[in-house]
Amino acid sequence: MSLNNQVEQLLRQALSLDEVYIKSEGSHFEVIAVSSDFADMSRLQRQQSINGPLRELIAENTIHALTVKTFTPEQWARERKFIMPS
Repeated sequence: MSLNNQVEQLLRQALSLDEVYIKSEGSHFEVIAVSSDFADMSRLQRQQSINGPLRELIAENTIHALTVKTFTPEQWARERKFIMPS
């Protein structure tokens, strides 16, 4: 299993995600996560909800840098055209 797939699996097991996208370059990862659960969370809580399931990979330095972008489905419907390549 690729590391990107492992990261996606950990996030999907821990969170109720509508969509998740993982990009990586070496040990640098970018996660885009979409969930209606984010509607009631602060930006910090959203970040923590993503970092939590990946804590072990971060601790062992498999993930050295992590960029997280979180959206509700409504936010994603508006923002995806600016973020995702066509």
